[in-house]
Amino acid sequence: MVASAEFVEAAAAQAAALGADPARVFVPHPIQDRTDEEMRALADGCVEEILGWLVQPPAAAPTPGKSGSVPADRP
Repeated sequence: MVASAEFVEAAAAQAAALGADPARVFVPHPIQDRTDEEMRALADGCVEEILGWLVQPPAAAPTPGKSGSVPADRP
């Protein structure tokens, strides 16, 4: 799943409630007022991490929710 950093705790709580541990990638918050160009930059910044979840065996994949590959450029 991909979500903004505002939802790290909510994603963890939902995962625990469902007994799941999905791959999680978080991008800087907020996103609703970003331009198309800014959204593309966010996507470009985390695409490698997302692809890593898809192509690496689970033991080698990144730790769920430990994303940090996208620098925060907004408060």
